[in-house]
Amino acid sequence: MESLTAAHIVQIWELGQGQHPLDRVLTCLAFALPDQPLDILASLSIGRRDGYLLTLRELTFGPTLDSVATCPSCQETLEFALKVGDIRTGDPSVPLVDPVEWETDGIRLKFRLPNSLDLAATVGLGDSAAARQQLLERCVLAASQGDQPIAVGNLASSVLAQVEGAIAAADPQADITLDLTCPACGHNWQVAFDIGAFLWAEITAYAQRLLLDTHQLARVYGWAEADILAMSNQRRQYYLGLVG
Repeated sequence: MESLTAAHIVQIWELGQGQHPLDRVLTCLAFALPDQPLDILASLSIGRRDGYLLTLRELTFGPTLDSVATCPSCQETLEFALKVGDIRTGDPSVPLVDPVEWETDGIRLKFRLPNSLDLAATVGLGDSAAARQQLLERCVLAASQGDQPIAVGNLASSVLAQVEGAIAAADPQADITLDLTCPACGHNWQVAFDIGAFLWAEITAYAQRLLLDTHQLARVYGWAEADILAMSNQRRQYYLGLVG
């Protein structure tokens, strides 16, 4: 995997303006893993995809993730830092078991792990129950009791809940939850951590700073954008210091 260069970050930000968040993260990975076709990246399980995004974030911006949350009880702003290693559940280079064969209550099931294409198929459904059903219908490859096959729609809700739990257990990086405590009121709560959204926010902020820096240097020195973005950050900052 390659870290993102300044030019990559500006390109990703520009492309991402018209993309759905699911497509934005794939665009990031396409730059970091240029030898991998986009359809292969889209077929990665969500946990495997997010594991790669964590690695990309670490390579590009470092291992510390400065985060902010708002206490739902008193609205206090909580600032905290995470390390990539704190939320990494495994080595993304180690293959996952996929598809998974599993049994519960006498029902045998075979399912694969959800990927970006599966999530994209649920966009626009609006109803969370419909999205959940669509996801399970795509990911449960077979279900049977004895010699009789069972359609996903005919599985009991209790079985479907267990299937969802089994999917989460098989791909733990896909669902990272943080336990937070408010220093002001002592309230405890949980919040989901979305590396895709976090990385996109960082890319947006950094790309905009890069464009501002490029504007200043181009105006003073007449250099081309590509030449300015190709500089190391240290050299670019030194010239900006000279400009004042």
